[in-house]
Amino acid sequence: MKLDGLLRILPDDLIPADRELVRRAYAAAEKAHEGQTRASGEPYVTHCVAVAAILAELNAPLPVIVAGLLHDTVEDTPLTLDDLRSQFGAEVAALVDGVTKLTHLPRVSAHDGRAKRSRPSKSELAKETLRKTFLAMGDDVRVVVIKLADRVHNMRTLAHLPAEKRERIARETLEIFAPLANRLGLWQMKWELEDRSFRYVDPEKFKEIADRVATRRVDREQELETIGRRLTKVLEEGGLKAEASGRPKHLYSIYRKMQRKGVPFEGVYDVRGVRVIVGTESECYLALGIIHAHWKPVPGTFDDYIATPKDNFYQSLHTAVIYDDGRTLEVQIRTPEMHENAELGIAAHWRYKEGRKRDEAFEQRVTWLRRLMEWRQDVEDAGDFVDAMKSDVFEDRAYVFTPKGDIIDLPASSTPIDFAYHVHTDIGHRCRGAKVNGKLVSLDYQLQTGDSVEILTAKRGGPSRDWLNPTLEMVRSERARTKIRQWFKRQNREQNISHGRTLLDKELRRLGLESVSFEQVARDLGFPVLDDLLAAVGCGDLHLGKVLTGIVERDIETLGLPETAAAAGVRTTRDGVSILGLSGVLTAMARCCNPVPGDAIIGYITRGRGATIHRRDCPNALRIKDRERLVQVSWGKARQTYPVSVRIQAYDREGLMRDVSTLVANEGISMSSVNVATKNSLATFDLVMGIADLSQLSRVLNRLEALPNVLEARRLRPG
Repeated sequence: MKLDGLLRILPDDLIPADRELVRRAYAAAEKAHEGQTRASGEPYVTHCVAVAAILAELNAPLPVIVAGLLHDTVEDTPLTLDDLRSQFGAEVAALVDGVTKLTHLPRVSAHDGRAKRSRPSKSELAKETLRKTFLAMGDDVRVVVIKLADRVHNMRTLAHLPAEKRERIARETLEIFAPLANRLGLWQMKWELEDRSFRYVDPEKFKEIADRVATRRVDREQELETIGRRLTKVLEEGGLKAEASGRPKHLYSIYRKMQRKGVPFEGVYDVRGVRVIVGTESECYLALGIIHAHWKPVPGTFDDYIATPKDNFYQSLHTAVIYDDGRTLEVQIRTPEMHENAELGIAAHWRYKEGRKRDEAFEQRVTWLRRLMEWRQDVEDAGDFVDAMKSDVFEDRAYVFTPKGDIIDLPASSTPIDFAYHVHTDIGHRCRGAKVNGKLVSLDYQLQTGDSVEILTAKRGGPSRDWLNPTLEMVRSERARTKIRQWFKRQNREQNISHGRTLLDKELRRLGLESVSFEQVARDLGFPVLDDLLAAVGCGDLHLGKVLTGIVERDIETLGLPETAAAAGVRTTRDGVSILGLSGVLTAMARCCNPVPGDAIIGYITRGRGATIHRRDCPNALRIKDRERLVQVSWGKARQTYPVSVRIQAYDREGLMRDVSTLVANEGISMSSVNVATKNSLATFDLVMGIADLSQLSRVLNRLEALPNVLEARRLRPG
């Protein structure tokens, strides 16, 4: 797109001076990017114009459109923020700064006096970019909309990049940018980002669905047009003026429904959907009554998102009826304002003029975003920040109740500890137990929507350091983790150093790494003195997983694991499964059908144990009623594993062996030998397990030690 095309789609009410500002911004971008080209060979400025055009189509305010034209100048050209500030004003400069990448990153989170790397990896750079964007979003949500527009155009031109880079960017878009567009209610962007990412993440499945949709599109559109006319006539006969039209089916949504519901293409695509637009909120309910009077409603399909909007402020009535031909028809009923909010989300509330009446809906959305990200200033490590965004902002929500009946909005899979810190920091610190729906539960219990939660507190005291152990999964929200870390930071530095030394010593001894030098680990991680490292570990700023990663990067021989598979008689596990759109999820093979590589498989998300992998024709999988927890999985690259000897000591009890073997199996780890000896009620288990890396070993040892009656679980060194 050229400048003339951009000027044509600008709002008609822009004064000549505003249009001249856009021309000046284009001229500045064209000059700054002179000589630069895209991977397609086009001049780089075409990307800048395209981003500005996407923003203009969202009816963005003028400063946002100008910032879209200039968004890459500070990063890629000699222009500076001061130049932009003097030529286009402080507002435009601040928006451009919010989407500008950093060029030098610290190795891990910043600490005074710590060494820094001058050449960050592409992955680190991408995460730090996202971190800076989200930080700026907390102050000005327009920043992230510019970032989303930038990503939309990049996805439109992704075909010109190498295959490996295309897939990496597409996966990042599915995991980060599409969920973010969803959270902001930008449905048009969400669907486009998902469908374009799907093309590169799973090209075979994309082509299959796209071809089948194209083959049946004309018949489907004619059918929906006929249904729309029939609905409109029925509503008019009932005294309502309405507009009914078919809802578009997006390829990625079809694919996700096929996986979630375990049905073929026809089972999803043949479900017709129409949208009914009426004048007022009360007419929405009147339309619902008329439709239900003419066609039999399908039980359990009615949702009232007008009285109880979704957490991203989406409003509509949803129902499904049996249409004249005996097939299901899904219907959404909403007002024009609800429809605009559903399609444009936060962009439906842009404010163009100074002095315009206060827009409470817009301010509610911004307040909601800031509340979700209260922790954002306290997480300095880019990787941790992006992980926290995925868990606290992008994931689904759970709505639970206080004893007084107040609703608390938490990330899905939150625990009573997350709930306690959400209610009040002091309640979180003193939390010692919880009742859910009147029954005592453990502190790692995963709360479900509708649960009523009561926190049991001590009179004094603070949080447990175990709460920050990621393998125990006792805390899921970054909000709670941040408050726990802050509590430990306020403790005496010497106390934190002592705790850090104890934790690190215990972890290295348990992993059989006693010979590792603490001082060397500190230097490798960029800490000038050992006490800084120990204090960071002690207060929770640096978790032990990062320390282990540092050890692995420094010296593979320190691990005591052979460098090659042949050196240890390495076995290839069958648990080489990848899950679309998710990463880091544990998988375990279902014992009922024992799938092997080559079988058609599907995953079932369990409560707290990752995903169980079934054959698609497994009777147990076919009987699963909660289809929402079924996910698409595929056989990935098989992992190399190394035989590692582990000793568990515990007070003997009934079911102990069963609990140990079940836990190891749920972690996706094989056991090649088990020896058990019991003396004076003390049981000793010697196991040989197939371990992929130190992180996996650390996790399974932590979880074994958390079992009742277990005193210690540690690695045995040869000899």
